[in-house]
Amino acid sequence: MTLLEVDDLHTHFISRDIDNRVRVAKALNGVSFSLEAGRILGIVGETGAGKSLTAQSVVGLLRPPAKIVGGSVRFEGRELTTMAPDALNRLRGHEIAMVVQNPRTSLDPLTRVGDQLVRLHQVHSDAAPAASRQRALEMMQAVGIPDPQSRARAWPHELSGGMAQRVLLAMALMNAPKLLIADEPTTGLDVTVQAQILDLLRDLVARFDMATTIITHDLGVVAHFCDDIAVMFAGSIVESGPVRDVFAHPAHPYTRNLIGATPERFRVGGARLLGGQPPDLYNLPDGCAFRARCGFATDLCRTPVPRTHVSADHVALCHFAGQLDAAPDAEAQA
Repeated sequence: MTLLEVDDLHTHFISRDIDNRVRVAKALNGVSFSLEAGRILGIVGETGAGKSLTAQSVVGLLRPPAKIVGGSVRFEGRELTTMAPDALNRLRGHEIAMVVQNPRTSLDPLTRVGDQLVRLHQVHSDAAPAASRQRALEMMQAVGIPDPQSRARAWPHELSGGMAQRVLLAMALMNAPKLLIADEPTTGLDVTVQAQILDLLRDLVARFDMATTIITHDLGVVAHFCDDIAVMFAGSIVESGPVRDVFAHPAHPYTRNLIGATPERFRVGGARLLGGQPPDLYNLPDGCAFRARCGFATDLCRTPVPRTHVSADHVALCHFAGQLDAAPDAEAQA
């Protein structure tokens, strides 16, 4: 069952310069994807590609000058872009939950851990305080926190980074959400703790049948953890599909270069740095935004770019999608 449908989403940053002229940064440009219960979608791309902004647009956490100027976000058929703020607030934290990169910024340093979980549960339910406390202990145990009764009395500064992230996961699960968005949930953790958190998260997704989006720079995380992948560049999803298909046969030059820049066990072709800079979002070029950095680019890439189905579920935003394997390898342009 499809829980989340994002269709042709456009988010712009609208401001004025010192001469009072309107400036528009086209930060998201026609983002579309869907997500089913029990599946994990990985959103990847370099810094500034629009990954976190996509998540913020979906759950209505934008702040001026950011504004959704077009498109649709439907959760179980309900349109979120036009939903009243009070209704959206009730939805967030209840049916939709979010785990952010740094748990220290989400935990109240002046409130004990258990009290924070109880407070979150009470905001979204009519449960008695005793029932909320029991729910908090159950969720702390579910995410692998040892001796949850003692940990519930701890202050946030007494927790390690990995333990704080587990508390944030417990908070996200307190109200049994249907959709979980995890924005760089393991950044800053050592590799051992990172693996533990990811294994735990995948187990929780299966146990609670949640639809999950994980935003990351780490293609290794996507390869081992996600079912599907969406590759973002300059505010657009340039390629999407099942993880196995995209990694085996990347259909967009940008995806090909991302994979080529990863460690040996994930890369395609020769390892290389990803050269060049993202385009100016205030002045995006016509046609393909990646063409200045693409070794496959021709004059055709200055024209509108088609969405090409490489297979039923594998789509790429490229004139040459599906033809790259047969073409001579080309380095990214610096």
